[in-house]
Amino acid sequence: MAKKVYVIPCSGIGKAAASVGREAMYRVVEELRPEVADTLCLSLLVMGDEEALEKIRKNYCISVDGCGKDCARKNIELSGGRLASSRRVHDVLKKHRDLQPEGVRDIGENGRKLAGLLADELAAEVDAATGGGE
Repeated sequence: MAKKVYVIPCSGIGKAAASVGREAMYRVVEELRPEVADTLCLSLLVMGDEEALEKIRKNYCISVDGCGKDCARKNIELSGGRLASSRRVHDVLKKHRDLQPEGVRDIGENGRKLAGLLADELAAEVDAATGGGE
């Protein structure tokens, strides 16, 4: 079982769904599973940062993508990361169509609720990867 799980969201600049994914990631690494979950900047993988590459190769990762291009998942895989799971914000949104985020800078109350639902799912995936749970 992994000791740490890296939850890595897409950059998705200018996309509300990416903002929801980042909000969900922060909830997991800061509130829900701070002892076993962490994150790192996707651009570090793209740039070939050795420290970041070592972390994702030695630990499990969960990608969180804001669109169908799956940039986070693809870059983790291309970098030799250990992908435990891959998530798309839109898949959660399909189940909760009433929770449309308002915008990129402020996802609004509905966007925060959507991020909370996604964060709960991500926390369960962290538990599965670490063999733990709270």
